[in-house]
Amino acid sequence: MAKKSNVGKTAMWGLMGLLFIGLGGFGAVNLSGNIRTIGTVGDKSIAVDTYARQIQQELNAISRQTGSAMSFQQAQALGLDRAVLQRIMRDRALDHEATQMGLSIGDELLRDRILQIPAFQGIDGSFDRDGYAQSLRSAGLNEAEFETNLREESSRQLLQGAVLSGVEMPAVYAETLVAYVSQERAFTWVLFDEATLETPIQDADEATLKTYFEANADDFVLPASKKITFAWLNPTDIIDQVELPEEDLRKEYDARADQYNQSERRLTERLVFGDQASADQAAAALEVGGTTFEALVLERGLALSDIDLGDVDEASLGAAGAPVFSAEVGDVVGPAPSNLGPALFRVNAVLPAQNITFEQAEPQLRDALAADRAIRIVEAQAEDFDDRLAGGSTLEELAEQTDMVLGQIDWTAESSDTIAAYEGFRSAAASVSQGDFPKIDQLDDGGIFALRLDEALPERPASYEDVTEEVAARWRAEQIVTQLRADAEAAKTEAETGTTLPELGLTERVESEQTRSSFIAATPAGFMSNVFEMEVGDIRIIDGAESVVLVRLDAINEADDNAQAQELVARLREQQNDALARGLFDIFSDDTLLRAGQNIDPRAISAVNVNFQ
Repeated sequence: MAKKSNVGKTAMWGLMGLLFIGLGGFGAVNLSGNIRTIGTVGDKSIAVDTYARQIQQELNAISRQTGSAMSFQQAQALGLDRAVLQRIMRDRALDHEATQMGLSIGDELLRDRILQIPAFQGIDGSFDRDGYAQSLRSAGLNEAEFETNLREESSRQLLQGAVLSGVEMPAVYAETLVAYVSQERAFTWVLFDEATLETPIQDADEATLKTYFEANADDFVLPASKKITFAWLNPTDIIDQVELPEEDLRKEYDARADQYNQSERRLTERLVFGDQASADQAAAALEVGGTTFEALVLERGLALSDIDLGDVDEASLGAAGAPVFSAEVGDVVGPAPSNLGPALFRVNAVLPAQNITFEQAEPQLRDALAADRAIRIVEAQAEDFDDRLAGGSTLEELAEQTDMVLGQIDWTAESSDTIAAYEGFRSAAASVSQGDFPKIDQLDDGGIFALRLDEALPERPASYEDVTEEVAARWRAEQIVTQLRADAEAAKTEAETGTTLPELGLTERVESEQTRSSFIAATPAGFMSNVFEMEVGDIRIIDGAESVVLVRLDAINEADDNAQAQELVARLREQQNDALARGLFDIFSDDTLLRAGQNIDPRAISAVNVNFQ
């Protein structure tokens, strides 16, 4: 059964959000001069401030979720303003329907709800009449407007509860679904692949392949493609031109001193105790073999990852440094003092001191600095190259006059070689049109490129020369499957007469407790679907791309009616009931809005939206 919403609490906190969280500067000021409403639904008007407040609330919510402010223009692009307006119209349609039905709450219940709102209570917890009035004035509301809003909110929720109450899907629906997904099969199968062929498939001659191609020409299609000419400058193309004085290399070496020169370090774990007595007791237990370091960690409710210090040098351990660095790998030392209290330390590995001289590091430094400077050179040249293209230079001229390299590619959506490995190029290639002028674009690794569309080719039939390798591969795969199916058919015939699979010299594989979603390696696509179509004792042959499977169904195991299955049924029923209730309420709300009718003023909407620009 769909759960009824708590009308009192929802109304209270919803209106508190309306008053204080989502105001965002709205409500106390009329946003649009003399415009006070943006339209009507039935006999219910939609206040300008209501629309503005809810827009601001949505913007604030998205900003909190994403951690960055969302502009109104971005929100409009996502359709947020239209979604807010649609929600308000549906709410007002329900308010109109409740009024038509005479549905409302009494004055006494309204009074009780107002008294429960914390913002209207004084420091002693009792209702503060002056605070009530002041809060409403701050929100740009008077008491009559607020109480009308609260009464309409409560009536709307009563109407919603009436629609949702008692909505329940038949139990058999969830039970059938659970039974369907929980059924299991036991089966025996044999894999026939190329390795099982008695006579290997020989490569076809060209005449055979051409005949095969002609018979299956409709299956060979070239994808839509673009013939693109590009000019490309990769920083690695000019790295040899970069000059690096030794002085610059030594400065970089000094800047990376911590990387090249490190004292001995140890991979260490530290288990801290609350007092010295506890630490001494743990150390004594370790000494006599009464416990292990891992057990001490677990006793403290910790995991080894919680006490891992990583690699540390002796100085960073303070007074514990000397005993830790005197220990062997695997030793536990201490108790020794730490900044958190007495602790036991375990040494897991020793990282020897590292001293790399400038001469040893120079090749690596030179490569790193040269690459960085090459990128900067490319970046500096990009604007000049772009100006040349804008001035009428062709890609061919640019490649001839600069370090850019000219290339050509037959690009498709599947291309991923050479320059097409870059996302930036793929995006540009996908969007380029005939007549677009080349311009310089950046690549992720600091390179630059410009491209020109020479010809766009639609999807088209392939010639034999275009797909020679694919034709050979398909012909071979078909020959393999044809021969394997013949072998499988012979085995199936023998098996149906009572001969066991091992007696036929076949290697059988036995599976049990397999569900519809199970994955069995080396089986063809759709294998489990085929298995679940079979009856006990059936033997079926299933073709794969280059293999064939012979399978016999041994048993059908219906779903168990155990506690786990019952829990799954209960959860599924709850989800289905909620989904049905939401669907019915959506239908009811849409119908209510249609019957009530709406009259929305687009000029008023625009006037409000301007305030968010």
